[in-house]
Amino acid sequence: MKRITALVLTAILTAVLTAGCGGAQDSKQDSAETQTEEAQAGETAAAEEADSTEPAGELPLRHVEIEIADYGVVSLELDPNQAPITVDNFIKLAESGFYDGLTFHRIMNGFMIQGGDPEGNGYGGSGETIKGEFARNGVNNTISHREGVISMARSQDPDSASSQFFIMVDDGDFLDGEYAAFGWVTEGQDIIDKIAADAQPIDNNGTIPPEDQPVILRITVLD
Repeated sequence: MKRITALVLTAILTAVLTAGCGGAQDSKQDSAETQTEEAQAGETAAAEEADSTEPAGELPLRHVEIEIADYGVVSLELDPNQAPITVDNFIKLAESGFYDGLTFHRIMNGFMIQGGDPEGNGYGGSGETIKGEFARNGVNNTISHREGVISMARSQDPDSASSQFFIMVDDGDFLDGEYAAFGWVTEGQDIIDKIAADAQPIDNNGTIPPEDQPVILRITVLD
């Protein structure tokens, strides 16, 4: 069954998306209970703050291509009007060649594929972290985590995103307001789906052995 229920995904969420992408000092897994309590405590204040946030000026959409060994090229459109810091960070890393040769280290069919970790184990990052551009962190980001959307992984700290990103295999709008979505696939969603279908994770967290991790040959910034 392609679609995983929101209840199951919520339990998996911390182990998969809150991997220590802010650096090795962060714990790789946080408790779902703690995240739930934090979300409930901050929900009202964050919603009010997000509602009062002035929308960013109209900026041109950015376009990138992710070339994945043995699979092909995935084209994406990034929206700096929704998540300007996140888009700038991703573009900067891509243009520097940071992502070239990295992998997708966590893959869950029916949910998402996650990559961009130089350690290949959920602990790595670029050495810098950025503000989390999502509602619970006071940012009015309206991109929903639907199939094909690209978003940033993070630890419990809302401002711990660094280089790790994930691309949705199926809809997961329960992630909305908790993670910084910043674009969407325009061509190549079939490649994302194929990577997810081919994956053979060794645990319930979607961990892929190093020798089996799909390789990002390069991320090319088109404009």
